[in-house]
Amino acid sequence: MSKRYPWAKLPDKDLLNVKMCSLHVKVEGTWVEQCLKALFEELEERGIKFKPHVWVSDEWFSPDNTPGIAVPFYLVHPRLMQLERKKIIDVEGGTYASCMRILRHEMGHVIQNAFQLHRRRRWQQLFGAASKRYPRYYKPNPASRKFVQHLRLWYAQSHPAEDFAETFAVWLTPRSQWRRRYAKWPALKKLEYVNELMKEVARARPSMTKRLKVDPISRLTKTLAEHYEAKTTLYTAEHPKTYDRDLTRIFSDNPRHRRSPPASRFIRRHRAHLRRTVAQWTGEYQLTLDAVLDDMIGRCRELKLRARGSQRQLLTDFTVLLTAKTVHSLYSPSRREWIAL
Repeated sequence: MSKRYPWAKLPDKDLLNVKMCSLHVKVEGTWVEQCLKALFEELEERGIKFKPHVWVSDEWFSPDNTPGIAVPFYLVHPRLMQLERKKIIDVEGGTYASCMRILRHEMGHVIQNAFQLHRRRRWQQLFGAASKRYPRYYKPNPASRKFVQHLRLWYAQSHPAEDFAETFAVWLTPRSQWRRRYAKWPALKKLEYVNELMKEVARARPSMTKRLKVDPISRLTKTLAEHYEAKTTLYTAEHPKTYDRDLTRIFSDNPRHRRSPPASRFIRRHRAHLRRTVAQWTGEYQLTLDAVLDDMIGRCRELKLRARGSQRQLLTDFTVLLTAKTVHSLYSPSRREWIAL
């Protein structure tokens, strides 16, 4: 493996200077290929014989002009996955289960575009206009039953095309028991429509057959450092910094408690646990939460706050605070630009 990919043994600082087009990685022979095989088997079981073409790029996406799926470069080599984890904390699609979830979602886009499903009146009545411009941000309603829940951040609520892709993914997932899971939900109508529509698709010929590779890694001349600089900026965009009042409710600024451990140290010690827990419950990216924790640690130092009292209670209270701030950020008009899958 190292002989085939000389860059695999480079330290991070040198690997980051490598251009993407110089990686020369491909899907064939990797664990991602096994995930694709499983996806194709799921399609076969549903009677769908149409298969997308797949290539390596910088992120997950499925273009509008070709029925295929782009897979991010970091998934096709363990050294690149290691770098992704160091730079972003999360490795999107880095496990078999999460990779399959994203592949099913992207397959929804492929089916929509290949058969031009968005031109149908019933499709538009249920999902909306696919031509609708993607928003810079959106305000999800976690309690809504009009949409299925599949990928994090209530992704189906962002755009009609994402709504269909998410609905398709739930329908395709083996043993999802979608009829029972979404019984009495308005979203059930969408699932039933997809179920009927796919019977027709199974017998139809696709309208779009030209197989293009959009932004293949072989044509990307940016370095890994440039890629991660842009990605980090996107993930750690503006977030609310009104922490002082809440922090002083949890921690103490009373001089009498100066012998108690600094609150900044307390947060640092539990940082990884807090990131994982709040990311799991809110769907927020761990890198974004890490930036928020950095700010909170800084404010605790400035305010000279101390972690007084029960450590368990402090951890519970702080987890609630971080969760509340994260949810507020999700609804904020200043939310970072949309990241399309």
